[in-house]
Amino acid sequence: MITIAVANQKGGVGKTTTAINIATALAATGWKVLLLDLDPQGNASTGIGVGAAERQRSSYDLLIEQASVTSCMMPTRIPGLDVIPATVDLSGAEVELVSMADRTGKLRAALAEDAGHDICLIDCPPSLGLLTLNALTAADSLLVPLQCEFFALEGLSQLLQTVERVQERFNPDLGILGIVLTMYDRRNRLTDQVADDVRSCLHSLVFEAVIPRNVRLSEAPSHGLPALIYDHACAGSQAYMKLARELIGRLPERRKAA
Repeated sequence: MITIAVANQKGGVGKTTTAINIATALAATGWKVLLLDLDPQGNASTGIGVGAAERQRSSYDLLIEQASVTSCMMPTRIPGLDVIPATVDLSGAEVELVSMADRTGKLRAALAEDAGHDICLIDCPPSLGLLTLNALTAADSLLVPLQCEFFALEGLSQLLQTVERVQERFNPDLGILGIVLTMYDRRNRLTDQVADDVRSCLHSLVFEAVIPRNVRLSEAPSHGLPALIYDHACAGSQAYMKLARELIGRLPERRKAA
């Protein structure tokens, strides 16, 4: 199973929207996809249509109780896409992990038991705490949504430093799959400047697909649907489909779904 962490310690940059819609796009192309919600807010779970009352087991049980992937995951309305939801219990996991042995490797150990999925997307919380460190330790690669604004660039440098430390101490195989520019507004000159700066620094790491500011992307979670299903023709959905095609092209050939 290919494991991709969708992470950025800055909130509101489109991590959850990206995780949901990429997972949906991959499932639509024949992949068996697992979406792991590791954010205590549980927005990925809600956005994929799993209500709080339905979440009998969660990523908390997977991480802290070492429950099996099979017992924690739930099917979604999207064929080929399963989800491990998050509950508010996860907000206390950071404290509980501190006293545990191998506290950064709990998620990797839990996901090692999964044999039924081609790919796992982990929606990380907006922080660089133990939950995100567990995701980076478990992941093969990192996908970074980056909002096109000045402060996002400062956050990106901190995240890249964290990746280097994780590579040195916990997961030498962790790579950066790419940076995806989100909330792109062509009417704003600063947006273009930030995009140009990121591309000049990180070159081919930045995906060509750019996710625009789009009302339909914002509306979709309130209906419990990915934007790709809520309105597949909108600009945001079209951008995510383009991003999914690019992302598949960057994965190792030998590990792609048939």
